[in-house]
Amino acid sequence: MKKIKTRDRILDTSLALFNSVGEPNVTTLLISDELEISPGNLYYHFKSKGDIVEELFERYEGEMLDLLAVPEDVEIGLDQQSFFLHLLFETVARYRFLYQDLVNVLSRYDRLQGRFRRILKKKTAAFVTICASLQRQGMMDISASQLSALCEQLTLTACYWSSYDSLSHLDDRDAVDPGRGVYQMMQLLLPHLSADEQEQVCLMSQDYL
Repeated sequence: MKKIKTRDRILDTSLALFNSVGEPNVTTLLISDELEISPGNLYYHFKSKGDIVEELFERYEGEMLDLLAVPEDVEIGLDQQSFFLHLLFETVARYRFLYQDLVNVLSRYDRLQGRFRRILKKKTAAFVTICASLQRQGMMDISASQLSALCEQLTLTACYWSSYDSLSHLDDRDAVDPGRGVYQMMQLLLPHLSADEQEQVCLMSQDYL
């Protein structure tokens, strides 16, 4: 069995702690205690908790940008759109500490602000691309102004669903359910779809309840 490098163990453990108790409540001492290593050993790899947060953000950023690179020249079906939403919410759940305290995290780590705004724009652009494909295929009927508002609503829901969801189980931050977020996103799309597609989405949505 391949031995996990100490640096990766620090990142994985930090991510688990950030998600479980909230990033502001985690110290480097808590991380080293959880790993059963000395604070000096942790300091050898990361000079501060901020360095850990930034490297975890790089992981998140890489995964998210890969996912949001939706091709504009292919037809996207409802099943592909549903799978995209599923992967999106799984990624958000993996790095939910960013979303559960988003404003405060970004205010403390201001170097991440521009990068997160870039991801938000990429999310909106991905939703526009998906909806445009559905329009071309005759699956969606929506005006330009409605499309702009819808894609902003989708971005907003994807961004703040994790915070909303966590309110129902503040005593257990690990009890996340990305499927409920996917369900809400599909309901936002539903009114703009044609009759056959609405029926299909209603059936697909049941899998996420």
